[in-house]
Amino acid sequence: QLQLVESGGGLVQPGGSLTLSCAASGFTLDDYVIAWFRQAPGKEREGVSCIGTSGGRTNYEDSVKGRFTISRDNAKNTVYLQMNSLQPEDTAIYYCAAGRRIPGVQSTCGVTWRSYKYDYWGQGTQVTVSS
Repeated sequence: QLQLVESGGGLVQPGGSLTLSCAASGFTLDDYVIAWFRQAPGKEREGVSCIGTSGGRTNYEDSVKGRFTISRDNAKNTVYLQMNSLQPEDTAIYYCAAGRRIPGVQSTCGVTWRSYKYDYWGQGTQVTVSS
């Protein structure tokens, strides 16, 4: 079965940290762009971060720049989202998504990364930031 599984969510106080993991099963992530999206109650889903197939190119939504770091370990078939200095507005369900690399179109997480074609989505993990 081809799937992505997120883990690492939870309840954290403002200013705290969490690391989310996105593990693939049934396929390898080497040839996929990986992105994290989030959706808060009553809000539309928004893109949080993206990492290219080689891991050398990343992109972030403005509100998380300097606080979140995306990384990938292709040997472990896993992508991570390190989240520091968490704030209540970061509360959401976080989803990872995998889009097959298309040379020249979707591979390096350029400015259009939010509208890439993502072939696989995880089930989501809840992140709650509250005192």
